[in-house]
Formats: sequence, structure tokens, C-alpha cells
Amino acid sequence: MSRFPYPPAATLNPDEDYRKIRRIIAEDPGWSLAIVPCLSNLCLQSIVRNFEEMPIFEALTPIQKDFVQERLSTSLPLHVTANLIGDGVYWKRRCEQRWDLCDVSHYGHSWKRLFFERHMENVIELFIPDVTEPNTVLAMVPHCKNYVKRLDISQLLPPIKEPKMEEEEYGSELASDNEYDGPSVDHFDFNILLDKLTNLEELHLVYRVKQCGMNFEWKMFEMTDRDCESLAKALKSCKNLKLLRLHQSQIEDKKCRLLVKYLLDHPSLRELDFSHNLIGDKGARAIGKLLTRSTLETLNMCDNNIRDTGAKVIAHALSKNSTLLSLNLRLNRLRDEGGQAIGKALLNNNTLLHLHLGGNEVTGPTAIALSKVLVQNDTLQSINLSCNNLGVDGGKALEEAMSHNTNLTECDIRLTEVDERTVSVINQVVWTNQRHAQERKTK
Repeated sequence: MSRFPYPPAATLNPDEDYRKIRRIIAEDPGWSLAIVPCLSNLCLQSIVRNFEEMPIFEALTPIQKDFVQERLSTSLPLHVTANLIGDGVYWKRRCEQRWDLCDVSHYGHSWKRLFFERHMENVIELFIPDVTEPNTVLAMVPHCKNYVKRLDISQLLPPIKEPKMEEEEYGSELASDNEYDGPSVDHFDFNILLDKLTNLEELHLVYRVKQCGMNFEWKMFEMTDRDCESLAKALKSCKNLKLLRLHQSQIEDKKCRLLVKYLLDHPSLRELDFSHNLIGDKGARAIGKLLTRSTLETLNMCDNNIRDTGAKVIAHALSKNSTLLSLNLRLNRLRDEGGQAIGKALLNNNTLLHLHLGGNEVTGPTAIALSKVLVQNDTLQSINLSCNNLGVDGGKALEEAMSHNTNLTECDIRLTEVDERTVSVINQVVWTNQRHAQERKTK
């Protein structure tokens, strides 16, 4: 007979009493043979539970910090965590809990930077003038100023319009004509913020309201004069700014000139994007002045109202400029006078690498002027003349010039009424130049 009163657990019938397979019957039904947690883990768990009241982090080892970051609540106040917990799994957890898409590669592979940049963007985008307290934004500055390098603001809300009473609608004879009882600002005032974000390098702005639905008004999609003045002064104080993109905001000549006034001699600005606005020749004159008093490397004036007069001013500045690498004037109205001026300027410019003149109503004379550039200029790498009526003669001039060019690796002449054979010959030269450029890189 077996020494044990019960058969081995592997041979027990599942229907038998569960107690028969237990070695020790404890009063606690949840008792098991699991090892008791080590004291250090119990201490770390206590730190996690009481972190808001007693934040202990710096004294921990790297392994212990990882343990705490994996378990801390993602709802802890930012004044507790911002300057105490470094970049790591904690900020990754906060980001992924808040946003569905989190591509950390766009933020220098820093989860902490991703969180604070997007958090600040959300606060600004939901700011309502004269309703939201400015301190809502300013209170964030001590926590995020070391981590915010780029702000991409996709909307700016206007003030809330109060419904008018019937007597107000028709006016009052007692009211003063000079009395102004409107909002103190038209959109968020960047003048209170930008000088405090000392590490800010990129600023992308659009003055618009997303998903406005049936409340649509054109005023929701433009920068006002007060907005412009406030932003211009703020930009001057933003000494480390390298890229400014202000597009689709109904910026016309007056606003462009005011913005440029405060950008002259900026110590670090390298890229300026005023695309998809209403800037005309007077604004282009200001841009020309900026090219002579800045170190811009990229200028995008796509889809504005610049005509031949404005193009001549930009061309004059371009002939004296030694820093600009890329110029985009696509979808303006330069016509041949403006196009020829740009071509003449490039004969005296040895730094520009990329030129875009697509959709500018230029024709053969401009193509002939640029063909002279392609023969003499050994710096230009890409040129785009698409969506212009260059014609057969313009195409032949470019073909002849390309036979002497060994540096141009992109020449876009689609939809230009150029003969197909000419297009084919030019493309062959471009492909040869591309291959030689690639060979030079690999050496």
C-alpha cells in the first residue's frame, strides 16, 4: 500500500476535491508558494505609490529608475515630473496614452520633447482670446522651455462673438464713435511666449480654424494687423529661430513688410516660407531687402501675387546674395520680364542650387535667358519650369545649353509645349549628370 493517502497530482481526476492536490492547506485561499518580493522592490513600489507627495528619483540607480518609470501614473502633474524624470519610458507611456500617432523620429528620438512640443501646441491651438487665461500657457514655460525646439500650430482660434441685443444691433446715439469694446487681441498673442522659449528653432503657423462647419467666416482664415504686429515683435526676440513658415494666412503686402522689418539682420534665420498668401510686388520689395540683410538659405514664396516688378527686385538682390541655396517662386505671375531678370541675376550668382519658376506664365525668352545660365553657371543643380509655355524655340535653347552642362541633375519641363524629342535629349543629359554626381559621392 502507498505511503501517501492520495495519488500523484498528475493522476487525479479533475472532479476530485481541489484540496487533495495542495501540500499545505492555509487559511488564506490566495496563499501560494510564490517567493516573497524582495525588500528593494517593495521600497520601489512604495516610491511609485507616493511619488506625487514625495518624489524620489535622482538617488535611484538606472535599473531602479526604469522600474519606477514603467509604473508611475501618467496622470501625475507636470510640475512634479517635468524637470525630475528624464527622457525615457515614462514619457513614451504618456505620449502613447494621449495620441494615437507618435513618430518619435520627428522629434530627435526624444519622447520627452515629443510630449512637451505637442502639449504646448494643443494649449495654443485651443486658446480663446479673452476667455482662456494667458497664464494657462505661461505656466507651462518653466516645464517645457528646455525641450521645445519646434512648434507646428495648425489653427488659431478667434475671440468668441457675443450675440447682440436688438438695441445694440441698431446702435445707440449715446455711444461714442471712438469707443472700442472688442477683444483685446484677435488671436493668441505670441509676444508673451516666444522670448521665453529660448531653444525654439522652428515655427510653423497657420491662421485658420479647423472644422468650423456651418460657422464659417472668411475672417477665421486670416491674420489681422494686430496679430501681425504682435508676431513680428515676438519673432525679433526669438534669437535662435532658424525656420519660419507662415502660410495660408491671407498675408498681403502691408503685413509682409511689417514682418520683414523685424526679421532684418536676424542672427539665425535660415529658412523662410511665406507660401500660399497674397503678397504682391510691394511685399516682394521687402523680401528683396531681406535677402541683402540676412543669411537666408531657403526662400519659398510659392502661390502669391508677385509680378514682373517684384521679380526684378528679388533678382537684383539675388545677384548680390551669397547665402541663398533654394528659391521657390512657383505659381506667381512673373512673366518674361520677371523670368529674364532672374536669369540675368543668376549669371552673377554662384551659390543658388535650386530654382522653381513653375506656373509663372513665362515663355521662350525666359527659356533663352536661363539657357545662358546653364552654360555659364556650374552651381545650379535643379531647375523647374513646368506649366509654362516655353514653346519649341525655348526647348531648343535649353537643349543646346544642356549639352554644355554637367551639373544639373533635375530639369522639369513638363507641360511646357516643348518638342518630345527635345525633352528626351534633355532627360538623357540629366540622367547622365545624376549618374556622375552619384559616382562623385561614392568616391
